[in-house]
This record gives sequence, structure tokens and C-alpha cells, in this order.
Amino acid sequence: MQNEFEGKVVLITGATGAIGKGVAVKLINQGAKVFISDLKEETVASTSKELCCFGMAGDITSETQVKAVVDKCVENVGKVDILINVAGIIGTSKVEDITEDVWDQMFAVNCKGTFFFTKYVVPMMKEKKAGKIINFSSKSGKTGSALMSHYCAAKGAIMSFTQALAFELAAYNINVNCICPGITDNTGVWDTCSAGYIKDMNLPKEEVVDKFTAKIPLGRLASIEDVSSVTVFLASKGADYMTGQSINVTGGREMH
Repeated sequence: MQNEFEGKVVLITGATGAIGKGVAVKLINQGAKVFISDLKEETVASTSKELCCFGMAGDITSETQVKAVVDKCVENVGKVDILINVAGIIGTSKVEDITEDVWDQMFAVNCKGTFFFTKYVVPMMKEKKAGKIINFSSKSGKTGSALMSHYCAAKGAIMSFTQALAFELAAYNINVNCICPGITDNTGVWDTCSAGYIKDMNLPKEEVVDKFTAKIPLGRLASIEDVSSVTVFLASKGADYMTGQSINVTGGREMH
């Protein structure tokens, strides 16, 4: 429906990246008021201008900065009906080479950021007794991937967090679900991931892509459109009876 989100305010983190921006565009085209956030001030400013929406930069590992972003969103557009936690990082490394700082950063960005935004948005949703929260995990949060133990652990935590919130917030008519994408082409995450695999597996990029594509029943990597379409569905009325779910967007590679 063209105006499915008319009157709804959506706060999107990681919104200057390929997937976050793709979700924002879809929601704006369906009538939503979108407020975007990401780490770098210049990219938030340019993306806000391009999409004709409000936005504010902030470090999602800082509770003070996250609260400031949520407060600015409310100041600019009055409320938050839907929170989409796209922001995250990825990395590849042998477990013996992962430092404590790298491990902590992986959890800070992927888990703490999702927690902070949820913490400051939920009171508004409880007051209205309505809301939707969509978190981003990964296929690798369900079935671990070699050379990504820290990433897999963090993304697994996001799914558990989602399920716990679904129980906790159900009485307030707040739906909490999770997206678990597979490898998504034309994203910074895949660029980073593939670069790590090229180095650690000592293979050219073409062979790395072939190895991963061969594991996917539908025979291709996910597109930004694939992931953003499912995300927007979970934010829609069509998903009103769904909560606590971790939805695979993996071309059949993950089936549980």
C-alpha cells in the first residue's frame, strides 16, 4: 500500500549504510516520517538532505549520545512509532588473534547500541501501547561461521535480546522481531567480510564469492532490496501478529 506508514515516525540507526538507507527510502515512499542516525556527521547530513528527512549523528556505544539522538528525533518529529536497529559492524579473524578490545568493540556496537536505543524508545511506545522494534542479527547468529566467532556471538545475543523483549513488551502491544540476513551484495559489511576472507583463506575474491554462492540454494547473494523489503514488512500492519521472530533472508541457506 502506497501510504501504509502515513503518520508513522520511524527511527533508523545505521541509516547511511546501504541497507539502512534502502529501508529509509522504502518507508519514506510509503508515507513514513523517517529520522536517521549514524556515526559520521557528514554522512548523516548528506543523507538527510538527499532523503529530505531529519537526522542526527551519534555514537551508538555512548548512552549519552543515543539519548541525545532519541531526544532530537522527538523534538523534530514528535514521537517514535517504529525503531529499526540496523547499525552494526563485522570482522573476520582467527579466534587466537582476536584481542579483548576487538571483542569488546564488536559487542559494544552490535549489542550495546541496540540496547541503548531500545531503552530510550520503549517508554514512549509503552505510553501509547503500540510500537514496533526491528533488530538486525545475521545468519551467522544462528549458525556460526568460521573466522567470525566474535561477530557470531554478538549477533546471537541480538536474537536472545529480541526474544526476551518480545515477552516483556507484548502486554503493551509492542512487536519485537529480528532480521537475519545472509551475505548481502553491494554493502560495506560484505566488502569488509570478503576482504577478511580473501586474506585469511588466501584466495582471490572471485573464488571467495563462488564458495559462498555455492552454499545458497537460490544461487545468489542477497540484494539490498531483498533485505529492506522484509524489514519494511515487519514494520507494517501485516506483521501485527508476529513477535519474537528471527526471520532469515538467506536464499535458503539458513532454514531454522
